[in-house]
Amino acid sequence: MRTGEPLPALGDVLAALGTGVWHWDTASGEVTVDAVAAGLLGLPEEPATLTEAQVRSRFHPVDWNEITGIIQLAVAEGTLAEVRIRIMDDQNNVVRVVRSRSKPIYDPERKAYVLTGTLQEVTEPAPGTPAARSAVTGDWRRSREAFLLDAGRALAEARSTQEVLRVAANLSMPGFTPDGLAVFGVEGDRLTIIGHHGHEPGADSPFYMPLDTDYPAAEVVRTGRAVYLSSPEEYKARYPLTWPLAQRFGRQSWAFLPLTASGHTMGAWLAAFAYPVAFTPDERSVLTTVARMLAQALSRAGTAETEKELTEGLQRTMMPKLGPGIPGMDVTARYVPTGGGLQVGGDWYDVIPLPGGASGTTASGGGRFALVIGDVQGHDVRAAGLMGQLRIALRAYASEGHRPDAVLSRASRFLHGIGEDPAELRFATCLYAEVDPATGVLEVARAGHPEPVVRMADGTVLTRPTEGGLPLGIDPDADYPTTRLILEPGETLLICTDGLIETGGHDLDTGWQRLREILERHSGTQEELADALVQAVHGPSSHHTTGPLADRREDDIALLLLTRQGTDCGCGADDTAPPPVRRTALTVAQAEPERVSVARQQLRELLHDWESPDQVDSAVLLLSEMLTNVLVHTDSDALLLAEVTDGGDGRRIRIEVTDTGDDLPHPRRPGELASSGRGLLLIELLAHTWGVAPRGRGKSIWFELYEPKNGDGHG
Repeated sequence: MRTGEPLPALGDVLAALGTGVWHWDTASGEVTVDAVAAGLLGLPEEPATLTEAQVRSRFHPVDWNEITGIIQLAVAEGTLAEVRIRIMDDQNNVVRVVRSRSKPIYDPERKAYVLTGTLQEVTEPAPGTPAARSAVTGDWRRSREAFLLDAGRALAEARSTQEVLRVAANLSMPGFTPDGLAVFGVEGDRLTIIGHHGHEPGADSPFYMPLDTDYPAAEVVRTGRAVYLSSPEEYKARYPLTWPLAQRFGRQSWAFLPLTASGHTMGAWLAAFAYPVAFTPDERSVLTTVARMLAQALSRAGTAETEKELTEGLQRTMMPKLGPGIPGMDVTARYVPTGGGLQVGGDWYDVIPLPGGASGTTASGGGRFALVIGDVQGHDVRAAGLMGQLRIALRAYASEGHRPDAVLSRASRFLHGIGEDPAELRFATCLYAEVDPATGVLEVARAGHPEPVVRMADGTVLTRPTEGGLPLGIDPDADYPTTRLILEPGETLLICTDGLIETGGHDLDTGWQRLREILERHSGTQEELADALVQAVHGPSSHHTTGPLADRREDDIALLLLTRQGTDCGCGADDTAPPPVRRTALTVAQAEPERVSVARQQLRELLHDWESPDQVDSAVLLLSEMLTNVLVHTDSDALLLAEVTDGGDGRRIRIEVTDTGDDLPHPRRPGELASSGRGLLLIELLAHTWGVAPRGRGKSIWFELYEPKNGDGHG
């Protein structure tokens, strides 16, 4: 060019130097390239406006992520942004490496980065070529570190062997990426394939190779040292006998690395490449690091899978099979282990055939049987072991024919005697119910366990107060009184461990309220009811219905549902009387005046849908008067029986209190300052009808209230 001539156009100069120009606006998501830049990206050599997705598909994924970080750093430091980018073809092969230099700026109003820069091909050989290559420094080292961090995080999060293999198959290494992977394991003296990726169909056929075979993976397992093969010729020369195994896949380079965990070589990892690789120190360092992380991940996954298989097998062994059914009764059970640890704990249930009934299983003959549910303190292997021992002991005591109170007393003495070290003593809560399918009578003994709940045929839910004692194992001489309940036809008994009640930050009150709503609304089968109860505690909705406690305490869950079939109770009652819709019975002993409040609560639950709230208050008041009168004026216990019946012309509540006293009550006219004598006057005033009936030994006083049809007033 002669002096004085104008300079050539900038675009012509850049084109002559093989340098393209590109412009990127992150707000619009558009990338504008000239013809040279388009050609460097592997596109037709003509100016174009591309989307970020189109450009990103041409870049190596690691390089694209690095670009965004370098742009932010350059803006912060006020410097140029320079990065080397690997350009990929449609088969994810590296076709060239380009260098980008730009001066990015940040637009705070649009919250976007804008940069205009150049693209120029790097003349050195692409990473992965074996001859006359020099390492890509700087960007390569940063890419390697970022890759190893991402790979370590992904492998650490893998929870199973299959997840580990899937993560390994998707690793994209900086500068060189294998297109075939295989993980070898060891079984005895043989080499096996645990998993593979990038091989032809059928490569997962059974593979068992003796460890003394002249094969790279077998040598790696024997020696614990990696084997690198940069070319087919090298592979064939070193391992001529097993070369045909690799030849059919058409690869050009191979790396076999040991998988070592805790000083033990557990297998080998194969990374195969479709292009020649020299395996420089940098590349070997990356492969070795990945192999170590892969070995640790496989070791963790194998341990977790072994523990899961062990605990699931242990739990299946400890939990009974309910059998095909009990005539006249439906039994459904659920067990859900806690979400953490070994997923095994101290909760259990059992169904035990009792002597004097049918022989064989609980399902045959319809004989008496026992329902047992309990919870050993703790959520560890020791709790599970104690649970298994206690379950066997309870089954043995029940099979000997002992009554429920004796069964729990013996079990408590047994559990107390297991631990030699006082610091290792564990206790257990338990509920034991002896069931007579023919009559629906349940004899219940309770050791610190939640009380049973009954769902009546019309959906009314009552908590059944039962006598109880200390948890098993605390006091070897503890007593466990027995409470008799009657399960009417169509009624369902629920017994469960506290995990069903308190999981999700609930206490006993709020937990029962959550379950009560499920029990009252449910209209499906008993199996569906069991699933609904568990779903209410462990399902997605439970995270939006947390209890008043700050934490979400997790616990094992065990539950049993027992339903008495049929509509005829078979009790020999007068067929002309209205069939009982709801019934509750309760004993108030002389030494337990506090149970008067329990009786009042039972009555309110029984009348939860009564039309007149005033009548409910009246019934509760009269019941209190009757029970208090028995406790004050007699030396006997009071037996409460409350029934809600429907005779076709409306519902009525009949409340009867029985005692063994001989003196019949009679109306009196108490003075203004008298402290007693008003009970019968209140009954006469508030009840529709009432009476006193002598018994063979003792008497009963009863009254009835009729439900108003308009929901207003006394009726």
